[in-house]
Amino acid sequence: MRVSLQLFSIVLVTVALTPPLAHALELPGKRRLTQDVYVTVQKMYYPGFTLAGIAEPVAILSTLLLLLVTPFDTTPFWSTLFALLCLAGMHTIYWRVTHPLNRAWLEGERLSKSGQRFFAAGQGSKHAAPGDGADWTALRDRWERSHVNRAILAALALVALLIALSPIETK
Repeated sequence: MRVSLQLFSIVLVTVALTPPLAHALELPGKRRLTQDVYVTVQKMYYPGFTLAGIAEPVAILSTLLLLLVTPFDTTPFWSTLFALLCLAGMHTIYWRVTHPLNRAWLEGERLSKSGQRFFAAGQGSKHAAPGDGADWTALRDRWERSHVNRAILAALALVALLIALSPIETK
């Protein structure tokens, strides 16, 4: 069961890594866009990237389950714990930085009912948004940096889970 859970977690983390890595790779080109073009381009990511986003919370749950069935004080245990912490950090960055800006970029867009519910989540967070007099390049850079940081954390989680595939040592 542990090996199956490891493989399932690895697949989920790989899927969760894909959107932030894609954003990180397109960063140099997007920095050349004007504000109007940038905001227009931002809207094309939905719903496709939103669908891949479901892998992230499921990867956290799967990795937590994996941690619970991994013998304590072994390399796989500590590696899995590290992966879980990276995934939690990745998810925290999404909700604290990326999500409020996603909401701002999508303002005025027609979304499905599920999309409306999802992007309405966290309405209480107080982040500057375009139109609030905030410098759009600072908002763009914050959004883009959030994805670079999320990609790094997801990549670290993936490597940690691959390390955890090593056999359990016996003492």
